[in-house]
Amino acid sequence: MHLIQEEVNFKAVVQNIYKDVKDIEDKGELASYIPELARIDSKNFGVHISTMDHSNFGVGNCYDKFSIQSIAKVLSLIMAYKILGKKIWERVDVEPSGNAFNSLVQLEAENGIPRNPFINAGALVISDILLSELEHPKEEFLAFVRDIANQPEIDYSSKIAASEKKVGYRNIALCNYIKSLGNIKNEPEDVLDFYFNLCSLEMNCMELSQLFLFLANNGCRISDQHPILTEQQSKRINALMQTCGFYDESGEFAFRVGLPGKSGVGGGIVAVHPDRYAIAVWSPKLNKKGNSYKGMKFLEAFTTESKQSIF
Repeated sequence: MHLIQEEVNFKAVVQNIYKDVKDIEDKGELASYIPELARIDSKNFGVHISTMDHSNFGVGNCYDKFSIQSIAKVLSLIMAYKILGKKIWERVDVEPSGNAFNSLVQLEAENGIPRNPFINAGALVISDILLSELEHPKEEFLAFVRDIANQPEIDYSSKIAASEKKVGYRNIALCNYIKSLGNIKNEPEDVLDFYFNLCSLEMNCMELSQLFLFLANNGCRISDQHPILTEQQSKRINALMQTCGFYDESGEFAFRVGLPGKSGVGGGIVAVHPDRYAIAVWSPKLNKKGNSYKGMKFLEAFTTESKQSIF
C-alpha cells in the first residue's frame, strides 16, 4: 500500500474543494422536524482532516460544535460490541435496509431484528443492550466517548435531546413495536431517553476526525496506540459504515465517494480511509435522503481529486 500524501497536498486539495463547494447552490433543507436543528445557521460549512502521520488541517466552521445525531450510533455500537463481542449480531443484523432510517418496514417479517445497527430501529436495540449492561448508561457512554476522543469537554445537549423527545413519535412507535416482538428488554421510555441523549452529542469537525482516526488505525487510538477495538472488530465496523452508513443512500455514497463513513441529520459526515486518514464535514442542509447536501458533494470531489478512496 503506497504512503499517504504529504500534508501540504491534503491542505491544498481541501482548500480548493472547499472554495468550490462553498459557492454552489445548496439545494438541501434543514432538519426542520427537530425544532432545535431548524434553528441552525444553514450557511455553516466546515471540514477537518486528520491523518495517520499526525497531520491536521481544517477550514471554515470546523471548530464550531454541532449535534452529531446518527454519527453517535457508531460509537454506541462500538461500546456494545466491546461488551458483547459477536453475540451482538444475535440482536441486530448487518445488512443494508434499502429503506428510510426511521422505517418500520421489515421488522415484523424479521421478528424484530433490525437490518443493521445504524437505522433507528437498530440503534434502539443497541441502546437497549447498553441499558442492560451498564450501571449508569448515560454517564458511562459519555465517559467512553470522551476517552476515545481524548476530549473531556464533549457533552450531550439537553436542549436537542428534549427537542427530539418532544417530536419523536416515530421512534416511540419503533421502540414499542420492537418491544412487542421481544427484542427490547428494558422499558421503552428508558431506552428512548438514552437514545435521544446519545443522538444529541455535540462535537466539531476537528474532534470527529481525530476521534474516528482509530478506525483507520486497526482499532487503536492514534495518540498512544491504546486498543479501542480488535483489528477484526475494527474491520467489521468499517464494513458496516461502508454498506449501511448513509441510510438508503449508502450505495450511492460508496459509488461516488468510496469510503466507510457515517452521516447524521445534524449535517455532519465522518469518513475513514483505513491506514491513511479520517475526515469530517459539516453543512446543515440535507438532501432528500437525510444526508448533508454539500458534505456529499465535498467528499465526492475530495476522493476524486486526491485519488484516495478504498477502491
